[in-house]
Amino acid sequence: QVQLVESGGGSVQAGGSLRLSCAASESTYSGFSMGWFRQVPEKEREGVAFVYTNSHITYYADSVKGRFTISQDNAKNTVYLEMNDLEPEDTAMYYCASQKGKWCGPHAECFAYWGQGTQVTVSS
Repeated sequence: QVQLVESGGGSVQAGGSLRLSCAASESTYSGFSMGWFRQVPEKEREGVAFVYTNSHITYYADSVKGRFTISQDNAKNTVYLEMNDLEPEDTAMYYCASQKGKWCGPHAECFAYWGQGTQVTVSS
């Protein structure tokens, strides 16, 4: 069972930046899909950004391309989401997700492990 610990959410004004972190409880060197979903009440969960660890495979939702960057530190088993030029529409609970050994992209049903969520609030 892989445990994921998220950090870095908070409240910012539009145009500001935040960085989310997701640390896995075991080594991701062998290849994990890791990334972030977000959800607001009464809306569908949205896949935001994903990486296949120890590779250059990434995915970004169209809504965040050019503003968000996902990166990895395999020595720390951690994935980061740098969020710049934040908009009120980015306000959501952000969940880290992980799966061993296969590329999941933005498909939630593929992910076996989930973090507890961290709130991001962007005010106009």
